[in-house]
Amino acid sequence: MTVRKIACRACHGTGMLSDDEGWQYTCSVCHGNGIENRVASNRNVRIMEVDENNRLLD
Repeated sequence: MTVRKIACRACHGTGMLSDDEGWQYTCSVCHGNGIENRVASNRNVRIMEVDENNRLLD
């Protein structure tokens, strides 16, 4: 099995994401690397709760 390394589709290779208010945080898909490893098809997925404004609830 080969490992293909491509730029993360969620953060576009930057390693950071930002919300609609401009707060920046580490990308949860690539863990801040900016590179998405395409070998693992059995990833851990977290379902997160959001409010009516689509903000994450802690």
